[in-house]
Amino acid sequence: MTILAPADPRVAPQLSIGNLDLDVPVVLAPMAGITNTAFRRLCREYGAGLYVSEMITSRALVERTPESMRLITHHESETTRSIQLYGVDPKTVREAVTMLVAEDRADHIDLNFGCPVPKVTRKGGGAALPWKIDLFRDIVEGAVKAAGDVPLTIKMRKGIDADHLTYLEAARVGAGAGVASIALHARTAADFYSGHADWSAIEKLKNTITDTPILGNGDIWSAADALRMVDETGCDGVVVGRGCLGRPWLFGDLAAAFRGETLKAEPTLGEVATAFKRHAELLVEFFGEEDRACRDIRKHVAWYFKGYSVGGELRAGMAAVQSLAHMDELLGNLDWSQQYPGIDAEGQRGRAGRPKKPTLPQGWLDSRELQESHRSELNQAELSTSGG
Repeated sequence: MTILAPADPRVAPQLSIGNLDLDVPVVLAPMAGITNTAFRRLCREYGAGLYVSEMITSRALVERTPESMRLITHHESETTRSIQLYGVDPKTVREAVTMLVAEDRADHIDLNFGCPVPKVTRKGGGAALPWKIDLFRDIVEGAVKAAGDVPLTIKMRKGIDADHLTYLEAARVGAGAGVASIALHARTAADFYSGHADWSAIEKLKNTITDTPILGNGDIWSAADALRMVDETGCDGVVVGRGCLGRPWLFGDLAAAFRGETLKAEPTLGEVATAFKRHAELLVEFFGEEDRACRDIRKHVAWYFKGYSVGGELRAGMAAVQSLAHMDELLGNLDWSQQYPGIDAEGQRGRAGRPKKPTLPQGWLDSRELQESHRSELNQAELSTSGG
């Protein structure tokens, strides 16, 4: 499954986030509906680093909704329990962090300020929130204090659009508050996931904030991309999101690369099928329901089998798989000896979308201070959407 090449001398040092020492400077980006316990465990089986939960809203956690309580549950193999929170109210975020710490439910807590989804930004949440710098400061400072010895980090975007950048000022606030690291997705909310990430912004952030680890995020589709980001920007580590969709073995490539090897996984179709089945089995364990697990794995089909000669009928069958037995029957029809298809299986994954004008509350950009008229809209912003 692998090809070894000569060692690359550009090896990043070990990354420390607060009291956590990571063996490789790699973080799995939180992705709603993706980075549940099942996927985190699968990625961990291939590689190393820090694996963060999907985004959990602070309000739901404080209210102890059944879904939020399930999402913060970690498998016993997850020795570093990492949870990402999303919130817009300083008091609620502080209460959520206090709960996680007091009940010993997390070893690392991340705050999301990068969601570009219109139904969140139109209420002032996500990537729109750091524009209100006092609100951002209140949330971060309160969360850091509530976290105590548990490392608290932040993840954000460059800003709302090219004319309303917030990342440098927000990073200064975060560093001043004592966050353990700062991750930057080098796009604006207006960029969504389109075009190319602006790695120069990561370099600028690293040169501006010198006493807090800076992590880069955006357009890491391979281990070579990760090494290049570190080399070009000087960042202390990388955050990997869409690049690992259907490719949990990417974390093996990344771990090897940062240890001085160039290890590239080139799985046969049979090895892909084995990973796909393993993912489904872990989902059954996570959901406790085979039917629900099979419904969930369907969205991963296109990512796993990208570039392989599978056939439309088999792809359609797997995208409607009913049970693990049904999955076995479908996978049995594949040519397990089929070799890695090369570039056709690589590159961008997930929907990139197009640049779009961010939807914001009326008058949001008129002032950097939070207006009373916006508070009610903020209270509606805590939605379970993909962040970052």
